[in-house]
Amino acid sequence: MPKLLVAIGILLVLVGLSWNFLTKIPWVGRLPGDIFIQKKNFTFYFPLATSLLISAVLSFFFWILSKR
Repeated sequence: MPKLLVAIGILLVLVGLSWNFLTKIPWVGRLPGDIFIQKKNFTFYFPLATSLLISAVLSFFFWILSKR
């Protein structure tokens, strides 16, 4: 259990550090297929296409790692 908690902590730190770099990539979060609805005093944003792209990249990455 302690090893799992340390791994989760390291993963959260890496995600937090990479968040600054991901926001500087101009197309992340603005792909065709991302849902953005803005009304007078309501904003809804769901990055569907971005989520699918990140999922595909991570799945490929973990598939490569599992082949080793």
